[in-house]
Amino acid sequence: MDFKQTLSFDDVLLTPLYSSIESRGQVDISSALDEKTTLSMPVISSPMDTVTEQHMAASIGKAGGMGIIHRYNTPKEQATLVAASIALDRSVPVGVAVGMTGDYIERARKCVMAGADVVCIDVAHGHHAVMERCLKSLKDTIPGIHLMAGNVATLEAFDALASWGADSIRVGIGGGSICSTRMVTGHGLPTFQSVLECSRTTYETKIIADGGIKTTGDMVKALAAGADFVMVGSMLAGTKETPGEIFVGKESKKYKVYRGMASSAAQKSWRGKSSTPEGVSTTVPYRGSVEGVFKDIAGGIRSGLSYSGARSLEELRGRASFVRQSSASQLESNTHILWRNK
Repeated sequence: MDFKQTLSFDDVLLTPLYSSIESRGQVDISSALDEKTTLSMPVISSPMDTVTEQHMAASIGKAGGMGIIHRYNTPKEQATLVAASIALDRSVPVGVAVGMTGDYIERARKCVMAGADVVCIDVAHGHHAVMERCLKSLKDTIPGIHLMAGNVATLEAFDALASWGADSIRVGIGGGSICSTRMVTGHGLPTFQSVLECSRTTYETKIIADGGIKTTGDMVKALAAGADFVMVGSMLAGTKETPGEIFVGKESKKYKVYRGMASSAAQKSWRGKSSTPEGVSTTVPYRGSVEGVFKDIAGGIRSGLSYSGARSLEELRGRASFVRQSSASQLESNTHILWRNK
């Protein structure tokens, strides 16, 4: 049996290149989702019940990105969240997640009528016969709506979903910080590797890197490798705009819950039972408003492009030069004084 070498975000670095950029303000990090919608920040919030409801969708939209409101509620409740997001800021685009079976048509219809711009078919393993039926039925039922699909890990899967009608595709399986798919099933690929492979597609379908993104440096690497957007959950977790109550823990510190949607806790919450969990639930420190997080994200991406002398994401992809780093250089790449003095 042949074994294929793969690369993760921590395995690579971008080579700094000559730059004539004098200010990060000269760097344009906008990315077109389709002919109607362009995001000025190429970041999409994950459709998780501890990440995106109306407040996160409005906040990330105001910052230039887009939120995908989760589907772990009734179609009426989800449509109400869409309407509340639009009421908070009518100028921002908003997406909604649906499943592949059951009430997905009714859910999509209600949410689009409430103002949703994007319908995200949200499943763990998108390279599936049911996905083909789902994409085609949504295309027929709601013509003109942007369909986001996924998740996939290979070029073969990406091209299949693109040929079935997906306008954008989430790329990455098993890389999320609260995802245990790889441990439970033994399946998955590093998200960076999947993005590299899917970037070879001949389809114009947009690539959304999803999973394993821990820093703005990882975002820049994903965008340089061919992603049009990145999707994040943990980087936004614990902020005021995420759903859920703030509670006080040890030493009077404040926390919020952050959980994977395939975790046992999440499954019991939204369907009353749990079967083969592929995620975990945890608590994270409360971080206040998400506004500062978005400023840091936009600033980090712009700074990353400037190191490659790129004024746009298109220029970044054309100029990017990756090197593989050793385990020693991975240690050097971190803020090693923090562990060296322990």
